[in-house]
Amino acid sequence: MQPLRGSTFNSISMWEFLKPILVDFKNPVIFAIPFFLLLMGIEIYLNYKEKKNNYIFKDSIASISMGLGSIFSDILSKSIAFVAFSWLFTNFGFFKEELSWTVLGWVLLFFLDDFTFYWHHRLSHEVRILWAAHVNHHSSEQYNLSTALRQSWTEIFYKYAFFLWLPFLGFPPLMVLTQISINLLFQFWVHTKMIKKLPWIVELIFNTPSHHRVHHASNALYLDRNHAGTLMIWDKLFGTFQEEKDEEPVVYGITTNIDTYSPLRIATHEFLSLWRDVRRAPTFSAKLKYVFYPPGWSHDGSTKTAREMRQ
Repeated sequence: MQPLRGSTFNSISMWEFLKPILVDFKNPVIFAIPFFLLLMGIEIYLNYKEKKNNYIFKDSIASISMGLGSIFSDILSKSIAFVAFSWLFTNFGFFKEELSWTVLGWVLLFFLDDFTFYWHHRLSHEVRILWAAHVNHHSSEQYNLSTALRQSWTEIFYKYAFFLWLPFLGFPPLMVLTQISINLLFQFWVHTKMIKKLPWIVELIFNTPSHHRVHHASNALYLDRNHAGTLMIWDKLFGTFQEEKDEEPVVYGITTNIDTYSPLRIATHEFLSLWRDVRRAPTFSAKLKYVFYPPGWSHDGSTKTAREMRQ
């Protein structure tokens, strides 16, 4: 294969350049899969023992299928991200010596990655074209550890764009991708009903099952709240925090449920709905608003956004 052209990549073949992400990158999520299965097994056992109805077999299979499909699309998107990250890090990377694989670098990256995830996640709820990619994670009317595996097949193609500023600062590409995976790994255990409330100091600082149950609710009070990855400080700082209330039991799913276990339908239903709305919009301006305004916006007021529903 011919070497890539350009000052950054001279004398580097495509395989040599992508090898770090395709072969050498030790994705923490992959190594955690046995623990995912173990925890799911424990939760299923407790669900059976306590005679609860937190698992529906077809729903869990659909979630697992979505997770498996996302692995393949993530390989492609992560490879593209690695190329972009590497270019920025190599040609700019302002604080390489201070941040590259140092203790200070890891501490700063923990907070900056989580801050970035918050905004990526929040905008995925507030911009409809992004919501069309993200909504499948919320489409289950069940809430259990298998729901955590209901990952998008398309969201990851725009997700990494939010993190481009980190290699620009001087964080190495593999360091950034590792921290992104660690953040995702943390979020697995919060998808459960089995844990009610943790000690107040934990609930104050971290994302917990209680906080994340709110995020997966279709209740108007809870819509578009608690976007945290690891830390709840961002939601509290930017006004999107909502505590789970005993008097307002969580109703899981989306405001208009799709009633299907087909992974293909789960992955595409909101894109199809968006396309239908764009086609019926009377003006070009309205068409753009359907794409970039929050989910629920309509030119004739026939549907409502989350903010309008809360009001």
